[in-house]
This record gives sequence, structure tokens and C-alpha cells, in this order.
Amino acid sequence: MRYARIRDPAGTVRRGTYDNGTVTAGGETYDTDADDVDLLAPCEPSKIVCIGRNYADHAEELGNEVPDRPLLFLKPPNAVADPHSTVTLPAGKERVDHEAEIAFVIGDQARNVAAEDAMDYVAGFTCLDDVSNRDDQNEEQNWVRGKAFDGAAPIGPCIADPEHVPDDAAVELRLNGETKQSSSRDYFIFAIPELVEEITTYMTLEPGDVVATGTPAGVGPLSDGDRVEVEIEGVGVLEHDVRQR
Repeated sequence: MRYARIRDPAGTVRRGTYDNGTVTAGGETYDTDADDVDLLAPCEPSKIVCIGRNYADHAEELGNEVPDRPLLFLKPPNAVADPHSTVTLPAGKERVDHEAEIAFVIGDQARNVAAEDAMDYVAGFTCLDDVSNRDDQNEEQNWVRGKAFDGAAPIGPCIADPEHVPDDAAVELRLNGETKQSSSRDYFIFAIPELVEEITTYMTLEPGDVVATGTPAGVGPLSDGDRVEVEIEGVGVLEHDVRQR
């Protein structure tokens, strides 16, 4: 199954099954393209844990070494942006990049989870764009300005059960219809069980929290008016626009 969240015409937030742009909840089926229905981010994370340099080709394109353990950083709840939303880029920056990522959503509270048990805590998969302000990321160590600004993590359109998402699921990003990133889970340096074990050694993951597994090569700059599409095999397509102040 695939699940999504909407705000219905009455303003009520509902969670239901997602299929080809419709959400069925409470016995009603809603068209997510309708003017009076808002497709929301499929979960409300207390935090987004992001993995840096989890594809060797991306580390290479940035001139970085492949890490010997998962490189972790955080995005806070204010970074979450809904599907079909318009992300406002930080003003006065030379370069803000797109980064397509396969993300997974936590289903049960997780702390000190062994790798062999990790998938028991994964509710499903979704698409994420790790929008990144390179100007400030390159100047700071904690990446708050670079990664945690408002709207820096569009997520959606739904959460797909793990059985819907192949072990070699493809990830692709299209910018204004042109493919810029294309890879798959096959190229992870650190697999999902390793990531869960490492993260939960240090922090508790709560239901609804999101882990973004890293981006492949092909990241590039965003400009005013751009349309971004992130597609994950088995999940669907996350779309969002970009506005430059």
C-alpha cells in the first residue's frame, strides 16, 4: 500500500491510501490535483536525519573522500515542504542545489537497534529533495544555514510500504523536464540496516521521523521558476517549484 496525507475541502487533515494522484480516506476519494484539496507531506517528523556522501560518485563530484562511517546531519521540522509547494530559496546566495534522495520513514520508536532488526522499524519509503545552500554550507561545520532553512526538505508524495520498493530501486531527478540525477539503491555505500544501527546508537528515532539516505552524482543549481521532479521507483514522483527572492 501507499499512504498520503491531504487537507480536504473542509480543512480537515486526513490520511488515506494513495493511488495515481487520488487519496481515499473516510470512505471518500479525493483528487490531489483539485483546487480545494492540498496534498501534504506524508508524515510530520520530529527530525530528518540526513546521510552525507552515501554515493561514491557524489563524493567524487564534490572533491570529497568517501567516509569510513555514515556522515550524519539534521534537518528540523521547519525544513519540511509539501508536494507541489514552492520552495523559496535563501536570498542573496550564489548557489542553492537540488539533491534527490531515497528517504525512509520510521514506524516505531527506535533506540540501539541492531542492523539485523532495522527493517522492522521502517514503515516505508518516500521521495525527498535535500535542497542545499552551498554558499553557507561551505563556510560552516554544522550546516545549519546550508541545510536547515525553511522549506529545505520537500517530501512526498506518499509513503510506500517496503514491499513496493525494490532492493535496487531507481532514483531520478528531473529539472524542468531534463534528467540531472539517475542512480539506484545498489550504489549506497552504507545500506539502510547499517544506517539505522548507527543513528540509533546516538539518538532515538520516533515514529514519523525521516532518514534521507544521501544523493547520487548530478547535483546542480536551482533558479527562480524551476520545476523539480524526484522519482523513486515504487513510490512515485515528488514535484515542487522554486522561487528566488
